[in-house]
Amino acid sequence: MTSTFLVARVIPPIFRGARRPQRMVERSVLVYRRTWMILVSGFFEPLFYLLSIRIGFGSLVGDVDFAGRSIDYAKFVAPALMASSAMNGAVYDSTMNIFFKLRHERLYDAVLATPMGSKDVALGEIGWALLRGTIYSTTFLACLLGLGMADSAWVVLSLPACMLVGLAFASVGMAATTYMRSWVDFEWVQTIVMPLFLFSATFYPLSSYGGWGWLVQLSPLYHGVSLVRCASLGIGTWGILVHVAVLLGISIVGLSVSARRIDELLLK
Repeated sequence: MTSTFLVARVIPPIFRGARRPQRMVERSVLVYRRTWMILVSGFFEPLFYLLSIRIGFGSLVGDVDFAGRSIDYAKFVAPALMASSAMNGAVYDSTMNIFFKLRHERLYDAVLATPMGSKDVALGEIGWALLRGTIYSTTFLACLLGLGMADSAWVVLSLPACMLVGLAFASVGMAATTYMRSWVDFEWVQTIVMPLFLFSATFYPLSSYGGWGWLVQLSPLYHGVSLVRCASLGIGTWGILVHVAVLLGISIVGLSVSARRIDELLLK
């Protein structure tokens, strides 16, 4: 009894209060069955980056030194692009789509007229954004295998790593969206996402940033890139636990803020 009570105290309130979040996921699946092109289009940007590096730019750079070994540049960048693909899918579904449903479609007002609650809304929508990012990551992983760019059997662990990346960005994305007042505010999304994409050790090892390396490590995407890269290259270090802890912490905070803000906006 005591152990059950302790577990209940540790679990974030959003998980204890949600009862039917899967219904929100089911709704999104039904919607995207008719608008599947929107879902597919978000996958191509990281893939085009990968192909351009594999075909042209990578041959100019050659190999890079990473974790005490020499690695082909395209194989070094590929895991980072896979993590970025998960980020893109999660961010764009948890921001613009959520804003439209919240401010214009008024979907959540109708949802709360059912036995579902605000925590079901928050957890369900974040769950769908996570699923979208996972779809992108799975397809990207299939491309890596098809191109012969996976040197280790541990590459399969890059998929759960990408799911953690998607969860972190989906949670933060939805939390931020609840504070947005108009479509103009979405300029901030691209303003933040693009630097994260470019400066999270995506294209260069952390050592290349010199004294600015500490700033790079503040990026959530950096921790996701490191996780996926270690899995793809078969590298195991204690630092992996730090990356997992950071992404889990961000996810829990984002989930909690999202649920609280949905409560404030819909139940006031």
